[in-house]
Amino acid sequence: MDKINPKKILLVEDDDFLAKMLSKSLESHGYQPILAGSGREGMEKIKSSGVDMILLDIMLPDMDGFDVLKKINADVSASKLPVIILSNLGQPEDIYQGKNLGARDYLVKSDYSLDEIVKRVSKYLPN
Repeated sequence: MDKINPKKILLVEDDDFLAKMLSKSLESHGYQPILAGSGREGMEKIKSSGVDMILLDIMLPDMDGFDVLKKINADVSASKLPVIILSNLGQPEDIYQGKNLGARDYLVKSDYSLDEIVKRVSKYLPN
């Protein structure tokens, strides 16, 4: 675990409680969480914060996560970033669309504990 230069994980999530809980869990595992409460804010932070990974909700107040993924794919520097979708939407067509747009993984929030989410993060972004 690199404590001097921790991996930065952008958490694009509009649920403040979940964002804070997941942020604390990521910090306790040596990651540096960066929070964004909307798709637009997430895109700004992707460009300005030098993030290593993105945890992306689909249901966001200004633009949905699928639109954020499309914008990430259109940005050459961001398109290489691993993205894990973390959503309440768990229909097969949602999962298909997310993975088809380049998400490495698609996690339905109610199916995973905070520790399980962090384990999935470390699978794609080893410390």
